[in-house]
Amino acid sequence: MAPAMKSLICWPRFALLTVVLLFSPSRLPAQSQPQSSQPPPAQPAQSKASEALELVKQGQKLSADGKLDEAVALYQQALETDPNLYEAQLYVGVGLDLQGKYEEARQHLAKAIQLAGSQQASQALRVMAVSYAFQHNTDKAAEYERRAFDLQYNWKNYADAAATADELARIYLESGDLDNAYQWYQTGHQTALKNPQITPAEKDLWDFRWEAALARIAARRGQADQARQHLVAAKAILDKNGNPDQLRFYPYLAGYVALYAGDYKTAIAELQNVPFADPFTYSLLAEAYEKSGDKAKAVEYYQKVLTLNMHNPSGAFSRPEAKEKLAQLAPAGTVPAAK
Repeated sequence: MAPAMKSLICWPRFALLTVVLLFSPSRLPAQSQPQSSQPPPAQPAQSKASEALELVKQGQKLSADGKLDEAVALYQQALETDPNLYEAQLYVGVGLDLQGKYEEARQHLAKAIQLAGSQQASQALRVMAVSYAFQHNTDKAAEYERRAFDLQYNWKNYADAAATADELARIYLESGDLDNAYQWYQTGHQTALKNPQITPAEKDLWDFRWEAALARIAARRGQADQARQHLVAAKAILDKNGNPDQLRFYPYLAGYVALYAGDYKTAIAELQNVPFADPFTYSLLAEAYEKSGDKAKAVEYYQKVLTLNMHNPSGAFSRPEAKEKLAQLAPAGTVPAAK
């Protein structure tokens, strides 16, 4: 995953399920058709799965539109339609996590892991890991991330395994365990480079992610000068232009380093240049404004965090904090006056 920013899990596309319905209309006149006392035939299992999957897709759209409660209602309806549908169990768990109902969510995520096929297993394990990240439970998060990593590594899917290692590293980083963060970012970097067909651009991508990780770890350790050196090294890799899509992450990285260096003005300027909606970026902006004494802007950005229903490390490390901060800064719905 891109350093600190890979958006909400990139879910694999659901397989299209088709149902062929056979219908033979009666040729009797309508007024002479006999009334059957027999109950309607049971709905075929495939039809139930297709119906449930469609409800999940509708729920995903509602969630993306900020309508979390309505999305969860559809996920639960999908589950009632087909309790054995992997996607239904997975997304009920995701929705409940976002609502803060973590224990209930994990019951469904555990069932999703049981239902997962071989191509879904690593996804289900990583979703469970993120569930524990919402509560900074690094031991349980690591248990599931490592299982996913081992699967991907054994399949020689080195890029996927490296992304999983980076995800675990970020969970450690934002939970304050910097030593384990370093270890797993290093594992991610080394694993990615095991790909015998890796291209120069792909190598640059993973080198950039490694420098970005080192910059953030140094920043969290209070080593501002060292963090800036890694920031310069990361920018030099981007300037080679082998990965132009990664340029959009640089303002986030620069803002992160500035925030932990206590340079709130620079942090705000850089983070406002992030060209995509991300809850963790909003959380960092809110923190920078709060530490600058601008509570109104802090409240504004903490509120923005809650408009994005992302079940990934960015969401896990911003959503609970935003709720807590809003309760402190804007109790009972009050909003501080803008400066």
